[in-house]
Amino acid sequence: VQLVESGGGLVQAGGSLRLACATSGFPFGDHAIGWFRQAPGKEREGVACIRSEDQRTLYAGSVKGRFTISADSAKNTVYLQMNNLKPEDTANYYCAVDPVLPITVSSWRISDLGAWGQGIQVTVSS
Repeated sequence: VQLVESGGGLVQAGGSLRLACATSGFPFGDHAIGWFRQAPGKEREGVACIRSEDQRTLYAGSVKGRFTISADSAKNTVYLQMNNLKPEDTANYYCAVDPVLPITVSSWRISDLGAWGQGIQVTVSS
C-alpha cells in the first residue's frame, strides 16, 4: 500500500488549498480513505474520510462546510478541498486508509490492515 500526499503549503487566513492523496496497492472503491491532522502539542485527529463505492463522506465538526473530500476512482486519488482556512487549521495533514468506514470521523482508527502517508504541512497565517 502506498499513499503519497501533495498540495500543502502556506496560505493566509480565508484562503484555500487542495490536498491530494495518490494511492496504490489496495481496492480503492471499498476502503475508507481520508485525512487526519496533527498540530504541535495536540493529538492527531480525524478530519474527513470517504468511501468511493457509495460516495459516503464523513467530516469533523470543525471543518464541516469549509472542507470537501472527493475521490477520483480513475486516478485512485482522494482530494481534500480546504476553503476559508483558519489559523487553527495549521497542522501536519496525513492521508490514511482502512478497510472499514468509521461511524464518525472522530472515532476513526487505522487498523493493522490500513496505512498512513508521510504527512504534509499546511500553515495558515493570520
